[in-house]
Amino acid sequence: MIIVMHWHDWLALFGQYLLLSMLSISGAITTVPDMHRYLVAQHGWLTEAQFSSSVAIAQAAPGPNVLFVALMGWNVGLNAGGGIGAGPQAWGLGLLGLAVTMVGIMLPSTTLTYVATRWGHRNRTRREVRAFKQGMAPVVVGLLIATGWVLASGNHGSGAPAWHLWLLTGVAAFIVWRTRIHLLWLLGAGALLGALGFV
Repeated sequence: MIIVMHWHDWLALFGQYLLLSMLSISGAITTVPDMHRYLVAQHGWLTEAQFSSSVAIAQAAPGPNVLFVALMGWNVGLNAGGGIGAGPQAWGLGLLGLAVTMVGIMLPSTTLTYVATRWGHRNRTRREVRAFKQGMAPVVVGLLIATGWVLASGNHGSGAPAWHLWLLTGVAAFIVWRTRIHLLWLLGAGALLGALGFV
């Protein structure tokens, strides 16, 4: 995929990630639906496959959860440079995309978290602080459900409902909710089901 990006597009991308940073309650993964809207649906800077694989590869790799943002930025830059085979210019734009998205997603939330944590720790016994913490739990759950919905919806191309994916999602959610089975076992089971062609 080849796209054309001007300096104002890079600035808009940076601004979008600055805004998403402030919405990334419980991690950047909760902002995946809006990233999809912006990068795939609205601007067409990433394909559906690039978007989904950026999230999947980063989640499977060891390291911070936010690495998928770097992969999205890298892919946007590569697309702007003519693809990975276009050489050093494309790689340079890939690094620019990586930097734009990572600084954009990290800077505001990190600064706010630092300031708010210091204030919250000093005022941890106040009723408002405790109420805020309890009130944020359903917001985080809703954002994670929206993320799962976007990722699951974009991975079947025939248009037919992928009932087996929804069944697998429901079973995995139930197991996480009601048992103490370690998540690595569920990831291993998912990998096995993928290898067998179920998902």
